[in-house]
This record gives sequence, C-alpha cells and structure tokens, in this order.
Amino acid sequence: MPRIRVEVDGATYEDDVEPRLLLVHYLRERLGKVGTPVGCDTTNCGACTVLLDGLSVKSCSVLAVQADGRDVTTIEGLGAGGPHPLQRAFHEEHGLQCGYCTPGMIIAALDLLRENPDPSDAEIREGLEGNLCRCTGYQNIVRSVRRAAGDMRRPAQEQEAAS
Repeated sequence: MPRIRVEVDGATYEDDVEPRLLLVHYLRERLGKVGTPVGCDTTNCGACTVLLDGLSVKSCSVLAVQADGRDVTTIEGLGAGGPHPLQRAFHEEHGLQCGYCTPGMIIAALDLLRENPDPSDAEIREGLEGNLCRCTGYQNIVRSVRRAAGDMRRPAQEQEAAS
C-alpha cells in the first residue's frame, strides 16, 4: 500500500492508503473531515470541492495518492479561528437552504475570488457553474459571493489607505 504525507487544514498526516481511495473518502473516513460531503461521486455536483494547493478540485475525482506532498484545505480549515468572510456572507445573505452544496460552493467561490476579486454576477455564475444547488435558485448564492468579495477587498483597501 502506498504511503502518503498530506497537509490538511494546517496539520500534516501520514497514512498508508489503498491506491484507489478517493480523496473525499480519505478526508471523511480517515481524517473525520465530514464537512466535505459525498454528493454524487461522479464530479457532477461539486459538493465535495476542496482546495488542493490553493486551487478548487472536486475531491471525488482525485485519488488520495495524488494528494501526496500537497496541501488540502477543507471547509473546516477555512473556518478555523472564526468564520471566513464567505461563510459569514452565505449566512447573512441566506445563500443556503439545506446546506448540502454549501461547502463546495464556498470553496469554489474562494478560488473564483482569488482569481477575480471583483466579479460581476455573470462571472460569479460562470465561476460556480460546476457546483449544483437543488434548493436556492442561486440568486442568494450570487449575492453571498458578491458581498464576501466586497468584505474581502475592504481590508486590503484600508491597508492601502493607511500607508
């Protein structure tokens, strides 16, 4: 069995894993990171999205052995030390109903905002198109991402003004 070493949410783990073990199952079953749900197991829904070396990936399409030597951020890691602006915005703007898709939506939105810190509504919709929600109709999700984008830009703008 291959041995992997992976950093997940700031902690390093070393484990022997089956070569065919999916990252989503490794995170949930071995590490207890149950905030990353198993949605469809076919890469269609995006509920299992995590950051792998800072880029969003559907963890049901990545083998645990492919994460060897890499950095994984889950929704639990994002909220360590208090809610992230995206988590806060999804709560305040009612960007969730059942919450099943929410971890993947937030992680995908974080990757989008890394690339484009001030997206239009159309760009937000395009950036999240690989993540499905069956409850909300997406309007509140778009509003949540837009609000978080503003909240995340604000500290940078305040730092520029102070210097």
